[in-house]
Amino acid sequence: EVLDRLKAMIIGGEFAPGDAMPSERDLMARFGVGRPAIREAMQALAKLGLISITHGERARVRELTAQSLFHQVDAAAQIMLLTSPASLEHLKEVRRFFERGMVREAALKAADAEIAQLRATLDQQRRSLGDAPAFIAEDMKFHTQIAMISGNPLFVAVSEAMLTWLRAYHNNVLIWAGKENHTLAEHTEIIE
Repeated sequence: EVLDRLKAMIIGGEFAPGDAMPSERDLMARFGVGRPAIREAMQALAKLGLISITHGERARVRELTAQSLFHQVDAAAQIMLLTSPASLEHLKEVRRFFERGMVREAALKAADAEIAQLRATLDQQRRSLGDAPAFIAEDMKFHTQIAMISGNPLFVAVSEAMLTWLRAYHNNVLIWAGKENHTLAEHTEIIE
């Protein structure tokens, strides 16, 4: 009940993003419950991504964004991918499907300046050949830029989440000779 009431207060705007939550003592008096009930509700709110808890400070209401939503499942996604080879293959398949849709959307909406940004990122990626971490960072930037062209923050968040989850496996994919050049050729085709 405490969780539901606090959640309603946050969703209803009584506590805005950035606001400090009332102290445990204030909440105990307000709801007529003990400290364990308040702490349990606050932990649940933190797990939902609605508040952030820092030891020694009052909890603060977080701004909910598409990115913060996906960051809530980053650790679980990494564990799932580490323990299930089939899940990794499924995620790669989802990413291919999603990326094709993003490229179609970008082709319909891209302004000249956005295309120029993609070309600049590709040039920087080309200069990063031989430096796998830098090359992968530019690769992720390229795909995020394509998602951003849509103007839909959920597309950007989904793209960033999938790229983050796959990043640990991306280094291994690039190790075999020629893969970097294949990626650069694909990115050139996408821009065209």
